[in-house]
Parts: sequence; C-alpha cells; structure tokens
Amino acid sequence: MPKSILAILILCFVSVQLFSQSLKSGTKKPVPIIFDTDLGPDYDDVGAITMLHAFADNKECKILATVGSNKHKRIGALLSLFNTYYNRPGIPVGVLRGDAVNLEANQKWDSIIVDKYPHSIKSNDDAEEAVSLYRRILSKQPDKSVTIVTVGFLTNLANLLKSQPDKYSQLNGKALIAKKVKQLVCMAGRFDAEMGTYKEFNVVRDAAASKNVFDNWNTPIIFTGWEIGDKLFAGVPLIKSDIKNSPVKEVFEISIPQDPADKNGRMCWDQTAVLIAVRGYEKYYYGIKGKIVGKADGSNGWDPKGKGHIYVKEKMPVKQVEELINTLMLHQPVKR
Repeated sequence: MPKSILAILILCFVSVQLFSQSLKSGTKKPVPIIFDTDLGPDYDDVGAITMLHAFADNKECKILATVGSNKHKRIGALLSLFNTYYNRPGIPVGVLRGDAVNLEANQKWDSIIVDKYPHSIKSNDDAEEAVSLYRRILSKQPDKSVTIVTVGFLTNLANLLKSQPDKYSQLNGKALIAKKVKQLVCMAGRFDAEMGTYKEFNVVRDAAASKNVFDNWNTPIIFTGWEIGDKLFAGVPLIKSDIKNSPVKEVFEISIPQDPADKNGRMCWDQTAVLIAVRGYEKYYYGIKGKIVGKADGSNGWDPKGKGHIYVKEKMPVKQVEELINTLMLHQPVKR
C-alpha cells in the first residue's frame, strides 16, 4: 500500500477516535428549564434559584422562565430581582391570578431586599399570567425538550393541564405538555416511614391541584421528597463569606438567626430538585420506580407497580451533597 494512502487511513482512524472521545466526554447541551417556585414562605427557594443561575453560567442549563406558584404581592418583583442580580433581567416572569395560596416570607426578608436591590418588575401587575407564559414558552420549544422543576405549590401545573387552545398553540394543556415537556422534577411529598400520614407543605397547601397533577400529568415525574432535603443544611458558608451586596447572602443572614433549628443552616429541599433537574439524579441518588398516590387530604402514598414516576433515595453521602449545594450557593454574578 502506498505510504500516502496509509497516512490518510491512519489520519482518518485517529480523527474518528478523537471524535468518539469528544462525544463521550464533551459538554452536553444546556437543559431547557422552567422554574416554578413559591418563593417566600421559606427561603430554600433562594438557594435553589441561585443554583439555577450557577448552572446557567456554567452552560449546564438555559432558564426559559421563572414562575411564581404563590400569589403574594412581592413574588413577581422577587423573581425579577434575582434574575437581575445574576445579569439575566430578560428572563420572563409569570405570576398567578385568581384564587391561589398567598404567603409572604415568615422572616420578612422579602420586603427588605425588594426595597434594596434593582428589579424591573415592580408589582405582579407587571408580570405575565403564569399559564399564559407557560403556553407561550412551551409552544416555541423543540418537542420533548423542556424540564419543568417545581419547588412550590402545584397550582400552576394543574391550571396548565386544564388550559385550552389559545393564540400560542392549538393544543390543549395536556396535549401541549405531552408534546413539549421531557420531564417534571418535583419537590413534593414524603417517601420514607411517614409516607401516607405526613402532609408535606408543597402538597397540602393546594391539595386539590397536587392530586390533579399526580393523577393526570403525562410525562415522567421525578420526586425529591421531604426526607431528602431535611438532612441537608446550607447557608452558613455563604453568610461567613466575604461576599458583599448580595441579596442571596442577605436573605440567609436575616433568616438563619431567627430559628434555633437553622443554626447549622437551612434545610435544602428545593436545592435538591434543581440539582436533579439539571444534572439528573443518577450520580447522587437511587431512583425508585412506581407511581405516587395523591390523597385528598394532602398526604401521599406510593404504588410500586405503577409507572411513570420515580422518587429518589440517598446514594452519595449526605455531606458530599451538602458541600456541593453550599459551594453552588456561593456563586457570584457573571458579567455579560
């Protein structure tokens, strides 16, 4: 065989090998995310939205929209504030209209930071209606591409399921979800020894909406239950850091001292959902397959013979996950 041909064949072989390796180790496409939160009554949501922006800055996800599942008067401004702080002021913000849960921050941090940090949405009247925003965003996305992560009440998702064709899509809500959504990651429920009797906060505050979503949502759902986040503590490294002029740090500085139970940090329920939504659960947790059983009183059971749902159990040591969450919560804005 002529040397020139042999050289070409070797070059082709090497190129194929390098391409194969890049596919195995190369960067994955950013996960398209809609973030649905009750931002206010607890402050782990603040840690969750911080992690989401950290992942976005690392090109691991793309934030399509931030949506409030809580009707309190500052939620639109708060979502705008955190998006602005992380230099993404253009991320769409959705809010509830009509009957819904209305809870402000127990520690009163919401009014303090809204008065101090910039944001373009001054009131909920300036934001889009939640279901309309969902339908607008979903209609523009590739099929089976969007991950929705909900860390609050399931009101918006129940309303989306019931929505009818509009100017954005000829599909009703259920058909639009089936066409555009890849999966739902949900911080809700409890899946340990207390399952069946415990009424987890996100579920019970709008129990009818929760049961509707559990029964009728038509994409895979991954649940991170109360018992997962209850063992993780975050925020102390943040408040001990030399970070300045940060609404994230200020929320934890205000809130942690108000409850002796938070002396080691606030529990990380919502952060685990964001972690799973962006990076998947497999490295961090075992997945238990079946189907959640939603109950009218807000408690939940589990059908191991059911299909379509997964709840997670610890795999990586708790302290390692806790360290990862605390590190991500130290993330600072990136200039664009």
